[in-house]
Amino acid sequence: MTVFFATLKVKPGHEKDFERLQQELSRLTHDAEPDTFVYDVVRHVDKPGVYAVYARFKDPAAFEFHQKTDFHDRLVPPIFACLDGGAEGMTIDFFEWVG
Repeated sequence: MTVFFATLKVKPGHEKDFERLQQELSRLTHDAEPDTFVYDVVRHVDKPGVYAVYARFKDPAAFEFHQKTDFHDRLVPPIFACLDGGAEGMTIDFFEWVG
């Protein structure tokens, strides 16, 4: 399986837009991608504007499919626009499933 954790820093005042966009991306991902097992967005409890995304894909091909969906192409640019520093406001780390 392919797994990633992304940490995102949202510009002050853009949290609601960011959450709305990420919730839509999560919903569409779960609805349209059977090989994406998890795509969850969470908000840090102590650090305002800090979020994380956890995603788990069946394999690298499922991750590549996710990257090429029309809704991914539509939603990611406005998500990046909400970030402090644009795409630079995100760090992403990849992991291998141990389970």
